[in-house]
Amino acid sequence: MLKHLLIENYALIEKLDISPSAGLNVITGETGAGKSILRGALGMLIGNRADTKVLLQNDKNCVVEGIFQLPNEDLKALFEEENLDFETHCLIRRQINPSGKSRAFINDTPVTLDTLRKIALRLMDIHAQHDTLQLFSNDYQLHILDIFAENQKTLDLYQENFKKYRAIEKKLRDLKEEALRLTKEQDYHQHLLGELNQADLDTLDKAQMERDLERLENVEFIRSQMYLAYNALSHEEYSAENILREATHALSKTANFSKTYQDLYERTQSLLIETKDLAQTIQSESEDLVIDEETAEILRKILSALYNLEKKHQVQSVAELIAIRDDLALKVRRVENFDEEIKQLEEDLAYQKGILLELAQELSTQRQSVVPQTQEEINFLLTELGIPNATFTINFTQIPLSPTGTDFVEYYFSANKGFRPQPLKEVASGGEFSRLMLAIKYRLAKRIHLPTLVFDEIDTGVSGEIAIKMGRIIKELSVKHQIFIISHLPQIAAKGDLHYYVYKKDRQERTVSHIKLLTNEERVEEIAQMIGGASPSSSTYSSAKELLKN
Repeated sequence: MLKHLLIENYALIEKLDISPSAGLNVITGETGAGKSILRGALGMLIGNRADTKVLLQNDKNCVVEGIFQLPNEDLKALFEEENLDFETHCLIRRQINPSGKSRAFINDTPVTLDTLRKIALRLMDIHAQHDTLQLFSNDYQLHILDIFAENQKTLDLYQENFKKYRAIEKKLRDLKEEALRLTKEQDYHQHLLGELNQADLDTLDKAQMERDLERLENVEFIRSQMYLAYNALSHEEYSAENILREATHALSKTANFSKTYQDLYERTQSLLIETKDLAQTIQSESEDLVIDEETAEILRKILSALYNLEKKHQVQSVAELIAIRDDLALKVRRVENFDEEIKQLEEDLAYQKGILLELAQELSTQRQSVVPQTQEEINFLLTELGIPNATFTINFTQIPLSPTGTDFVEYYFSANKGFRPQPLKEVASGGEFSRLMLAIKYRLAKRIHLPTLVFDEIDTGVSGEIAIKMGRIIKELSVKHQIFIISHLPQIAAKGDLHYYVYKKDRQERTVSHIKLLTNEERVEEIAQMIGGASPSSSTYSSAKELLKN
């Protein structure tokens, strides 16, 4: 319910500040005074687009602000989904600055227009003759019928299973695409796998093989360097071994003179022993060096094949080649198992489809069971609203499984006797459409909580007794729902719990619109003028009082 509305610098409205009734709020006024401007401002609160054209004064911000009282915590989950704080009093604000930039806020938190619409459309429903096309949507028509059928539990169960069906369907489709792709590549994958298996990658140590090959290819150089080292240590006259032998002999003569000299002698003797051992090791290694061209050639071939594989697969290590080999092996094995997997998924899909078809039939039965009564009630209401020859029917067409079942629902309508009903969007005029929407929402209001309803031009082409009946229907709606109605009919205006009057006032620099809450005496005056014009007679005043009294 809208508790408070503030509008500043919007179109012809300089400032508007009202606290509407929880029931029926009637808005009247002279033609062109700005009644529909008020509806446009309310439209900004539900996310309708706007630009600088709405600014009354181009150097000031336009602000439209509404405070809504939320009846319960039904919307709490939606607020949490949008990362918004939930409060029982919800503040929605739209702001347009002189540069044309639009900003939206919910409880003082900036939000996108999409988020604003998600929440605000659960709080307010605006119906105008020329801009509400919701009823033309077949999805909305089906949604209305589901509300009449009270089949939400069945629909929820169906949609839960439909999601499972879609998931299996996607998995099967993806598997078949993968099977087709991998089957086409199977021969190539097997060829690559054969090459990698032939390389016996698990036993290869590339770094060690590279070192071994380098040694085998440099045997003569290594042997020559070892010969030089051996001679320097032991073979030549001034070798390290001879020099250390002389040093050891000299120090042996001083060893008895002190512990220090004894240590020096022992250290020199250790060096001599190590030098002899080192020389012998070098000599032994040198003697073991042989030219093994056969082994070198084997290593060259293995490494060459390895390098080619790395280049082919654009990697730089044996570990990466092993990973590629294992992946190829998985793909090759997977192709062999596709038929079995596809068969299992097809069986799962058929089973799930069977469940869906049963639930879809149950949904269709529930929907069709309420069609006769729904058609009868709406046709009766249309007669009450001044379309005595109206024919409203609900037609079903069978369609493949969809998110809402197998029913394509379409509302058919004829306003004139002797004319066969046709799809609603092809035949309903503005006034007829408005009254049909009123009839449907009147019936909906008995089953669900509707948001604040705003009606503009819904009473076009209506007068006399029909206007009285329309007023009664709208009044009944307002018992449980807050309603704003912009009207030119005194029969409807008299039903209002609060009556607002819109009027224009010319200033020196511009014309502005004002809205005022009428007192009882002012209501009599306004309704009398709506009946009899600018100069009502005494009988007209009596009629106005009678309307208000009734």
